Amino acid sequence: MDNVSAHSPELNPLLEQFTPSAKNALKRAVLVKEETQDLNKSTTTADNRKKQKMDDMSSGSDSDYAKYWIDWFLETKGNEYYCEIDEEYILDRFNLTGLNVEVQQYYAEALDMITDNLDEERFDEKARDQIERAARHLYGLIHARFVITTRGLAKMLDKYKKAEFGRCPRVLCNMQSLLPVGLSDIPVTKTVKLYCPRCEDIYNPKSSRHASIDGAYFGTSFPHMLFQVHPNYLPTKSTERYEPRIFGFKIHQIAEQHRWQDRAREEYQQKLLKAKEQEQEK
Repeated sequence: MDNVSAHSPELNPLLEQFTPSAKNALKRAVLVKEETQDLNKSTTTADNRKKQKMDDMSSGSDSDYAKYWIDWFLETKGNEYYCEIDEEYILDRFNLTGLNVEVQQYYAEALDMITDNLDEERFDEKARDQIERAARHLYGLIHARFVITTRGLAKMLDKYKKAEFGRCPRVLCNMQSLLPVGLSDIPVTKTVKLYCPRCEDIYNPKSSRHASIDGAYFGTSFPHMLFQVHPNYLPTKSTERYEPRIFGFKIHQIAEQHRWQDRAREEYQQKLLKAKEQEQEK
């Protein structure tokens, strides 16, 4: 009770007018009030800090950029095809085996930038730009490995179900969702394409921002691995084909011409094989 008197000295003259029990009740009420005020004050301070953090994230400040690199990268226009790589996967050095060969310059710094551990003040603007490019490339290479893991496939499946990669432009595929695929696993060889699991054909992305993405960042195996793990999402193959007609009649001559071309191609291939065998016998 002495603590209450110390906190509220102005109450001391008033307390003398009450009985001991009334004094104790009044002191307890004052103590509860002061504790409530302290709690409200600390809660308000925490809320203000939280609001400031949200304001920093929305404003895209440099400090936020350094702290949330992956979030910033994924929100950049043109990077919608990528999924978020789990931090645990990136921090496991076994998953990054051999990538230092692909990113020879600023590999360690690029990895630090991705994991938000880079002290950017140590580098000048030119070096930071080079580290930024290395980080983008390194994230893409890690992404190609991550998307064929169980976690990566699950994240990409969610994007596939939402048709975030687009839909097949072929009319007879009935707006089938697409998946990104690379035509080569070697970086800087082929740009990313979009694979339709219904007609089993590939298409160029509509947006020029997506069309410039390296196909090696997704790899040649990803879409096929996804349907191996989640076969229930594999659509039935499209057997319906467009047949050219004139006034409702099929164009038989064109169909015959196609068959003749196929036969001629097979005969030519057989001739080449025969010629090769004869040369080997000599």
